[in-house]
Amino acid sequence: MDKVYSDAHSALAGAVKDGMTIMAGGFGLCGIPETLIEAIRDSGAKDLTFISNNAGVDGVGLGRLLETRQIRKMISSYVGENKLFAQQYLSGELELEFNPQGTLAERIRAGGAGIPAFYTKTGVGTLIAEGKEVREFNGEKYVMETGLFADISVVHAFKGDTEGNLVYRKTARNFNPMMATASRMTIAEVEHLVPAGEIDPDSIHTPGIFVKRMVHVPNPVKHIEQRTTRKRADAAVPAGAGEEV
Repeated sequence: MDKVYSDAHSALAGAVKDGMTIMAGGFGLCGIPETLIEAIRDSGAKDLTFISNNAGVDGVGLGRLLETRQIRKMISSYVGENKLFAQQYLSGELELEFNPQGTLAERIRAGGAGIPAFYTKTGVGTLIAEGKEVREFNGEKYVMETGLFADISVVHAFKGDTEGNLVYRKTARNFNPMMATASRMTIAEVEHLVPAGEIDPDSIHTPGIFVKRMVHVPNPVKHIEQRTTRKRADAAVPAGAGEEV
């Protein structure tokens, strides 16, 4: 079966529907499947639930879907960089299921491993535990969290082969690999597409069996979430130079 599609719109064709739950990989703006997110926006699908560590920023990533009011609910960990998200949440337009970051990661991993629920100490005695089962093990209290599983996962990989084997680069390994296992259909965008067999098996992060569709996205725009700079000195100081003591 040919997994490679000509563009993101054809890769999503027939797969995206109103009311779906979609996982979107990446961390901040690093490793986000931006091309596939744009195609989801163009599909017009609405009332979507997104599972993502964050909601992008205004005008970038999932921020684009917030602009079009296509997201009904976010299951997230960090949403502090998005003013539109805050506005929609505070006005009651957007539902939020907030998670500690490690708990969110484990909920996704559990969903991909077929584990319906697990217990963690994180959140015991806080708002996180409200309405959830709390049990005691070896004299310590733990809160029960459920695994997460989506209709579709959209992920971004640095390299992929035509069989769907994927390699992620550095921070993009946050959330992308586990999300690729935790849905009925994983659709990947890859920066470098190579023939099957060209990737060293020991270097593969996501085996191709998890990936149903792919699209080649060479030279994607890579945004910087927070750019911090400092002024350079008027003249560089030679190495070893300084005041005499």
